[in-house]
Amino acid sequence: MDSHLLLGLFHIFAVVPLFLYVAISRANTATGVYGFLLVLGIVIFLYHGYKAYLRFIAGSSSIWVNLIHMLFVAPLLVYIGYKEKDTPRYAYELLALIAFSALGYHTYHLIVSANILMDDSKK
Repeated sequence: MDSHLLLGLFHIFAVVPLFLYVAISRANTATGVYGFLLVLGIVIFLYHGYKAYLRFIAGSSSIWVNLIHMLFVAPLLVYIGYKEKDTPRYAYELLALIAFSALGYHTYHLIVSANILMDDSKK
């Protein structure tokens, strides 16, 4: 199975629900989830920092994906994880915005991939 397909499905069925759960539950979020978000934010920052470096060296135009994760997603997760129940409302709303953006982006790419596969099967 294509790694981009798996990545899209992972974001749609794991990342988006997690982010929406936290965004909707706000201060009612289970306490353990905050620690998970803190660690997840750090891991995302380190992983995408490494990937951005590799893409920069390679001259890849896809570096923007890693930069978005490093500059927006990871810091927000670390912030929410650190502030826990004292997280301000705007941070939860930004998390919801990121969740819906990820849902739209990955759903769009799944549809495009499906159309390409359908077109290829007709040839």
